[in-house]
Amino acid sequence: MSESMPPASPGEHRTVLLRGGEVHSPADPFATAMVVERGHVAWVGSEGAADAFASGVDEVVDLEGALVTPAFVDAHVHTTATGFALTGLDLSSAASLAEAAELIRAHAAARPGDRILIGHGWDASRWPERRPLTRAELDELTGDRPLYLTRIDVHSAVVTTALLDLVPGIRDLDGFHDGQRPLTGDAHHAVRAAAFAAVSPLQRTEAQRAARLRAASLGIGTLHECGGPQISSEEDFTGLLDLAREEAGPRVVGYWADLDVERARALGALGAAGDLFADGSLGSHTACLHEPYADHAGHSGSAHLDAATIALHVVACTEAGLQAGFHAIGDAAVAAVVEGVRAAAEKLGLARIRAARHRVEHVEMLTPETIAAFAELGLTASVQPAFDALWGGEEGMYADRLGVARARTLNPYAALLRAGVPLAFGSDSPVTPLDPWGTVRAAAFHRTPEHRISARAAFTAHTRGGWRAVGRDDAGTLVPGAPADYAVWRTEELVVQAPDDRVARWSTDPRSGTPGLPDLSPGVDLPLCLRTVVYGQTVFVRPND
Repeated sequence: MSESMPPASPGEHRTVLLRGGEVHSPADPFATAMVVERGHVAWVGSEGAADAFASGVDEVVDLEGALVTPAFVDAHVHTTATGFALTGLDLSSAASLAEAAELIRAHAAARPGDRILIGHGWDASRWPERRPLTRAELDELTGDRPLYLTRIDVHSAVVTTALLDLVPGIRDLDGFHDGQRPLTGDAHHAVRAAAFAAVSPLQRTEAQRAARLRAASLGIGTLHECGGPQISSEEDFTGLLDLAREEAGPRVVGYWADLDVERARALGALGAAGDLFADGSLGSHTACLHEPYADHAGHSGSAHLDAATIALHVVACTEAGLQAGFHAIGDAAVAAVVEGVRAAAEKLGLARIRAARHRVEHVEMLTPETIAAFAELGLTASVQPAFDALWGGEEGMYADRLGVARARTLNPYAALLRAGVPLAFGSDSPVTPLDPWGTVRAAAFHRTPEHRISARAAFTAHTRGGWRAVGRDDAGTLVPGAPADYAVWRTEELVVQAPDDRVARWSTDPRSGTPGLPDLSPGVDLPLCLRTVVYGQTVFVRPND
């Protein structure tokens, strides 16, 4: 089904009554109607009470039984890269090296005028050949044109010789491998910068529009853009923020991953945070571990920041009134972040550190000690449950890299919630697709049962949790006074899920007083977004609905 987005209409707010559906609200678990006025929720209640509002509004919307929920917040996105994956070369579906090669060949033939070819999503660990394409193979497939092709985790890439020729000194940089292995580290960052510098402003803007449109079509009202000098460019970052201000669509909150705090502020970032790399990724063997990788003897990954540097950054951000944040995946990297933040708390006081709501991205490898430290220091865990769905299990990539025993400890969402650690859910798109209901499902049906959380807790982490992560406690729920960010869904019967198999997993008993959610059991169709509204303005309507 096609998707559409109306033009921007800044400042235009209509008073709207929605009725005849199910409104997911803690203000009234049985609500069927809602009034929106001046960009905020004005009232939530029953169908009978809605009659009193019908004559005083600009518009009445008959929900015809549809579900209304808060709009989702995706707390970790790379918007332009997501757009390129949507509009360009996406290898995430390739089941073999041969399939990937054919997709590359077809894409190159279809884009003869592009100065550079950009693609994403290959994962050789899932291919029978168990290896990526070599540089010589890529040169042949593209006719010796520049090509930048990231692994699914975006922490390594394969490229053509023509792209290397655009980067003087590339062969002397850390992480350069000549032909047979992907580029990592500094070499990867250098070719990425060259690749995105070769993209025209028009291509970049088209990609950003495509990503925001897809997000809106999935009921996402806010994106946390994670940019930075090693990830994108200042022009990309500021251009996206400008686009979000000028055109209708999901709002964009910007994080700039830079130790230069004042530069982050000057670019309009909420924090010098996001993908400020303490380490790399498990898939690329660059996440920093206490013990070596199971499939790479003697290798424990790469540390990019030490605890002293982390402490200085947290102090600088706290004193500047900005959020600090770090990308940390391996247990050694997470421990370094905890040590650094604790040192900052000793200098500035724990209350100031907690009030700043600093955040850590991904945090896949946690221990009971680091979980307790997150709770003590008030750190938000910005996590991606789809990682477990994609790489978890006894035969998944996590088990390949770490062994089954260590792999079972990853992404312990239940333990984080029990400790009181705030969770914010995201996709890390294009690493995994924008897919909010799929993300909620992945957390509720974690591949390791003891890490599962209720669908309600997961839904909260993907709505209110994203708002809380940017310092807003007044949003993410449909209650009077909250911003009118909501989505309308076609779905089946609503249920209440328990995360523990020792009790009934599903309940439809209305006496529970708990707002229901769609059945997210594996195999059940996910809800279909009919409309998305941001601050009272419609940013997506599904055609023919």
